[in-house]
Amino acid sequence: MSETTDLTGLGAGIGRIPIMSVQPVVDGGRFPARCVESESVTVSANAFREGHEAMGVQLVLISPGGEEHRQSLRCVNPGLDRWETTVRPAQTGHWSFRIEAYSAPYDSWVHTAEVKIPADIDTDLVCAEGVLVLRRVLAEIEAGTRPSNDGPVVRAALESLRAPGLPASARVAPALAADLRGVLAERPLREGVTVSGPYSLIVQRRRALYGSWYEFFPRSEGAHFDLEHGWSSGTLRTAAHSLDRIAQMGFDVAYLTPIHPIGTAFRKGRNNTLDPQPGDPGSPYAIGSAEGGHDAIHPELGTLADFDAFVARAQGLGLEVAMDIALQCSPDHPWVTEHPEWFTVRADGTIAYAENPPKKYQDIYPLSFDTDYDGLYVAIRDMLEHWVAHGVPLFRVDNPHTKPVRFWEELLAEFDEKHPEVIFLAEAFTRPTMMRTLGKVGYHQSYTYFTWRESAEELREYLEELVESAPYMRPSFWPTTHDILPPYMSSGGRSAFVLRAILAATLVPTWGIYSGYELVEDVPRPGAEEQIDNEKYEFKPRDYAGALARGQSLEPLLGTLNRIRREHPALQTLTTIRFHEADDEQVLVFSKHLDAAASGTGSPDTVLVVSLTAHDRDAHTSLHLDLDALGVGESFEVEDLLTGERFSWGRDPFVILSAADRPAHVLRIIHPEES
Repeated sequence: MSETTDLTGLGAGIGRIPIMSVQPVVDGGRFPARCVESESVTVSANAFREGHEAMGVQLVLISPGGEEHRQSLRCVNPGLDRWETTVRPAQTGHWSFRIEAYSAPYDSWVHTAEVKIPADIDTDLVCAEGVLVLRRVLAEIEAGTRPSNDGPVVRAALESLRAPGLPASARVAPALAADLRGVLAERPLREGVTVSGPYSLIVQRRRALYGSWYEFFPRSEGAHFDLEHGWSSGTLRTAAHSLDRIAQMGFDVAYLTPIHPIGTAFRKGRNNTLDPQPGDPGSPYAIGSAEGGHDAIHPELGTLADFDAFVARAQGLGLEVAMDIALQCSPDHPWVTEHPEWFTVRADGTIAYAENPPKKYQDIYPLSFDTDYDGLYVAIRDMLEHWVAHGVPLFRVDNPHTKPVRFWEELLAEFDEKHPEVIFLAEAFTRPTMMRTLGKVGYHQSYTYFTWRESAEELREYLEELVESAPYMRPSFWPTTHDILPPYMSSGGRSAFVLRAILAATLVPTWGIYSGYELVEDVPRPGAEEQIDNEKYEFKPRDYAGALARGQSLEPLLGTLNRIRREHPALQTLTTIRFHEADDEQVLVFSKHLDAAASGTGSPDTVLVVSLTAHDRDAHTSLHLDLDALGVGESFEVEDLLTGERFSWGRDPFVILSAADRPAHVLRIIHPEES
């Protein structure tokens, strides 16, 4: 008898054996799920059948080359029908998977034999039914659909079941033996096979999940002022000298704010005023002038050859370069005169400038995609292709939520096909539905609400929400940006900056800081959640070396956090996070754990973080740890990766945290095999 197969899915009915709630599946399969190479991905489904007959569930994972890899799912909550397995696809590209559920006649017979034979009930009938089952296995061998080396153990079991004169327990023994069970567990006898899928799974390079970003304005690096000439801009050549310091702190990505020509019409002065003074450089987000647009470099920064040298220098230090892409124009951008149809014209005949009430950006014209969509699409695509050709593998996209989602879906799909190594980060602090949809249509990463999630309860709830969204939206945590300085940071001083760096670096795999963070730049502009003397509107050279020499810089902490992240694969994951309890509600306790196979280190990797969340108070509290989540027994050793201290802990350790001196423990669990 050959297998019978039912297909399930949209419009296909329930199938012989119901398969429900398959994961990771995004919007019923409308969008692909995503992971990165060698990331552990849990594949699960609810599968069940009527009655008491045995069943099984298998995953069929199909590689980009079409090779099929089959493995069994196990029921993780018997009686509640949830089946799971874990895969770690190692090759980037477009994968797919399907779920197959089936009736398992051999397993049903085994259960019957184990109940009836010892009770001496229907023993001849049980043996006869066993013969029928194993004859089906033998038929598959003879038909070539099952390996021939399964034959000897199957034939031996059949011969025993047919043997006259033997006690029933002896007759069934070979058919119940471990060797035959192993064969039929690896290659089960199946009937009533029901298929759900296929579902798409895109496997991307590791930087799409894990990385440490450092943002800076290249024009500030090397900028200087003298009374005779006023301000002189830094250049790409002077900015390249900063790459050594960025690399020494362990960052992976050097992220440049826009480097294009800046318009002069309606140029903003310091602190976003409308009266620029001589020497004010203007906002780099007011893109375009007579010198060019989005594919050009500001003349004061240098030439394309200088940019290529900058990229080469970064690559030599192990850094990737990210560019800020702001799809908007100054009134002086060449597109304004060449393609006026790409902008919105108001009733008075003027082009509409950008507004985010109460903020007004008179120096910026938004693009309109409703008049010449195809022409604008080609121009933007070609501009991005230009920068990819010059070694840019990452783009931070400014305000993508102000552009049609259809545009991003088409553009990101094209880049996924042509340049799968290129990564797009969405800077979209907006409605959750829009943020999630941008992830679904192809954005690799997204800024998040972490900046405003402060309490332990808020952070825990938010991380649990992000884990649920992990198949399509990867979070990037930034304590501040060049646009955002929340009250928590402007009121908390150094303690707030230390605490939020620790949390951002350990809660999620990708985090970033804006230059000046290491100097605790925390003075807000009155009435706004942004820094006074905002760098968007002026040069801001900084004395990093002097602050470090005086012990006033957070560079050592940032370097330590990035080193810990590199050395501990568990911190390079999102979905492994587990939360633990503390008696003090302002203490956040969480762990990340990888087994030896997933860690790639030959031993388990477990990191446990115990952190204050308020910057203005200490804590003396007991913890209540989930030891199973940590992979330890009742007593275990931990090492604080921030201080090097070691402690002997149990299920309910007592900790003392100080906002000024010890705001957090970042602990490595010392597993027995490491001792």
